[in-house]
Amino acid sequence: MEKLKIAIIGCGAFAKFFVPLFKLHPYTEKVWVCDLDSSKAADFSKEFQVETIATFEDVLKSKEINAVGIFTQRQLHAPMTLAALRAGKHVYSAVPTGLSVEEIAEIADVVRSTGLTFATGETGFYRSCSIFCREKYMSGQMGDFVYAEAQYNHDMRNMWGSYQRSGGPDWKKVAGFPPMYYPTHSTSMVLGCMPGVYVKRVSAFGYEDPHRADVYGRDGQNLWNNPFSNTDMLCHLSNGGTARISELRSVGWHAPESYIQRFAGTEGTYEFSVAHHYFAKWKPYEDREARNSVIMTEVTDQLLPESITKLLREDNAAAIQAIAEVAGFRETSPIQPTHRLPESFHGLPNGHNGCHHFMVDDFCKAFYTGKLAPCNIWQSARFNIPGLIAHQSALRDGECMDVPDLGDPPANWDLLLPDGVYGTNGI
Repeated sequence: MEKLKIAIIGCGAFAKFFVPLFKLHPYTEKVWVCDLDSSKAADFSKEFQVETIATFEDVLKSKEINAVGIFTQRQLHAPMTLAALRAGKHVYSAVPTGLSVEEIAEIADVVRSTGLTFATGETGFYRSCSIFCREKYMSGQMGDFVYAEAQYNHDMRNMWGSYQRSGGPDWKKVAGFPPMYYPTHSTSMVLGCMPGVYVKRVSAFGYEDPHRADVYGRDGQNLWNNPFSNTDMLCHLSNGGTARISELRSVGWHAPESYIQRFAGTEGTYEFSVAHHYFAKWKPYEDREARNSVIMTEVTDQLLPESITKLLREDNAAAIQAIAEVAGFRETSPIQPTHRLPESFHGLPNGHNGCHHFMVDDFCKAFYTGKLAPCNIWQSARFNIPGLIAHQSALRDGECMDVPDLGDPPANWDLLLPDGVYGTNGI
């Protein structure tokens, strides 16, 4: 079968994690790198021993390259994805998928008509809290879904320097990106636990930061006339449950960044606070008494890497401070199914709480087998579109608005179901 011959577009700090992963995956034959700044591409070429290609247009014209990895600015993801798909290339894209419902729907139409592989690198889907809640929910231990809370606390003041380096004198025009245009780290952790579930309606409110009126505002401070540094949305889901999603870009917080705070069902509930994870479960009906009918268990050892849990046992205060100072540890947690990763990945740098290896592995396997990656365009749309509508709701003082849904993937397109993605048994 044909192997992956992929060009990585955008040689920034994030892409550095992924070039070696794509290069060393057993389903990959060759990797190129491409950047508008040729010196960055040259540095990548030297560091990772891969070839360069001058422009994105050259990539699209190449008869040898069969896939692209898009690691460019957020507003470029959808236009570049569409150009690549129409040129017959498979696409791995950083998130978000797109900034409008129309362009996301267009990507879905092209993927459906061409059969090409498309996947987003959505870290939230592979985080240990997501895997835990997915397994508990799909095994029936949570009962019916009731309510969830998830958030992405990413104070952008810590990133002004990176915006200045990439955006030059007009960096504030991009730094004011609407928080709900990038909801996917949060929505994926909730919706990714329940296949087929989607958001039906949203109501959202935004916070207008008086201290950053040079970045956030309605009068041209940024490319989107976005006044909000922080936005929260309440979602009514297709299964009758409710979810609160918060995207906070100006808060006194560093880490953890992306996490499920609460995932509640009629029979069981998961909850997390900074470094401690808990699961509460009703006893079987026949064993319930007036008291002590709920079993509360701490499950931290399953959801944090050993380096953190060891420190928690030795010095809880030091462990909390370590977590607060590190945006995202790079080791995997015991619940993450490392046994399914290729041996060539062992020892390679990871990131976002041990998620990078899984994202690349799923895309490569989906390409090689012709199956749908878990974060395919239809699933990615369900992660992305609610936030786009929520931003409009916030601009309208919380008006409750319907959320378009692109539907399920084609019924005849098999889904890649590796162990640990939808459950320990690959449900």
